Parts: sequence; structure tokens; C-alpha cells
Amino acid sequence: MLLTACGDTGFRPMYASSAITGGPEVNERLAELEIAPIPGRVGQRLRNELIYQSTGGGHQAQPVYRLEVVIQESITPTLVQVDGNSSGSVYNLNTTFRLVRLADNSVALQGQSFGRAAFQRFESVFANTRARVDAENRAAKTVGDELKGRVAAFLSGNA
Repeated sequence: MLLTACGDTGFRPMYASSAITGGPEVNERLAELEIAPIPGRVGQRLRNELIYQSTGGGHQAQPVYRLEVVIQESITPTLVQVDGNSSGSVYNLNTTFRLVRLADNSVALQGQSFGRAAFQRFESVFANTRARVDAENRAAKTVGDELKGRVAAFLSGNA
């Protein structure tokens, strides 16, 4: 009832069912997404996140698009103490992506995405390693969520 009040203004809910919109659901379109391999541990984590978000853990449909992601990682020290040591850091995950239409290898969508996650530095080497890995995982999840939203918004249109 709320949708009929919008009239024919072009408003279309991204996750509306196909019965309402007259086209394939965005979840079906996301399942047609092939995620290209991304090098490194964080790249694999991001790729796994994108695969799960696009298929929901189910089977992938015949791919129509390929998502290519390039990552760049860095650490920014924060909370610098008087002696020059850093007691905290921020893990930075910068990505550039391209959504390639497989039918003609044309770039349908491209852009950048960023993920930041702070972590504390400790005396223990294991604690430092674990804190950094946790920050990397949180940044990959943030970027994965944002990329899924951007690609879903694109695919819900006239892609």
C-alpha cells in the first residue's frame, strides 16, 4: 500500500520482491556475481565475505558480472607516547574495484572503498598479532558490507 502511494516516481525498493518490481530480485542478481581472487590473507578474507554476501552461503548462479578488487594495506600509529613508542594503531584497508560485464568485458561500475579499524598495542607479541588480525578482519568486513551495498544498488537498477 505504501508503494502505491509513491506512484510512478521511479522509487524502487532495492530488496523488494520480484512480484512488486516486475524484475529479478537483487539477491538473484547478486548470485550472478563472480568474485575474482584477491591476493593476501586480508584479500582472501574480503573475497570470502563478498562471496558469502552475494550467495548467502548457497550456490552461485551462472556469472553475468565479475567483481575485481585491488587492495592496499597500511598501518597508522596513534597514541604516540613521550618516549616515541606507539600504544595504538589504525589498520587502513584501501580498495579499488571494477564490476565487469562478462558478455562484452566492459566496466559497468568502478570506484573506491575504505575500511579503518583501530587496535591497541601490548607488551605481548601474541596479543599484538591477534589485535592486528582482528583489526584486519573488521576492516575487511566493513569494506565487504559497503561493496555489497554499492553493487546491489547498481544491480537493482537497469543493469
